[in-house]
Amino acid sequence: MPPLLIVVGGLPATGKTTVAAELARRTGFSFLRVDTIEQAILASTPLAQPLGPVGYVVARKVAADLLRTGVSVIAECVNPLAVTRDAWRDTGLGHGARVLEAEIVCSDPAEHRRRAETRDTGIPGHVPPTWAAIAGREYEPWTRDRLVVDTARLPVGEAVAVIEAAARPRR
Repeated sequence: MPPLLIVVGGLPATGKTTVAAELARRTGFSFLRVDTIEQAILASTPLAQPLGPVGYVVARKVAADLLRTGVSVIAECVNPLAVTRDAWRDTGLGHGARVLEAEIVCSDPAEHRRRAETRDTGIPGHVPPTWAAIAGREYEPWTRDRLVVDTARLPVGEAVAVIEAAARPRR
């Protein structure tokens, strides 16, 4: 069975990390979080925000190494642009993996804002975007099929189960 690359994207504070981390716990897949990679780069270099594509490039290279050795990967990132989505897809397919793209959304604006204003990212030194920054962020509409998971409607366990079901190989 080929490895699987699950790319979990969506705006900040939609529940991506919570869902992706629980998915990793349940599946045993490797978990790559672009925010963690970017914060490590910021803490260990003279670089500053905005980093541009560097965190995504590093994450995709690590994912490629893992996939090449047959290890399945969950990559969690905002993934806001068609070019980033295409790059993830190309990384998976280029290394013999099946690819599942999941967009995490929070359809309740009040809940999304509450999460943005009260969350702890769990990354020392990381300053999460404000609600205004999230609301004004560039985020291109998707132009291809993907799994959409609404965390305003599904608790974490159910959201993970939906992704797990979609990840099962089709017979």
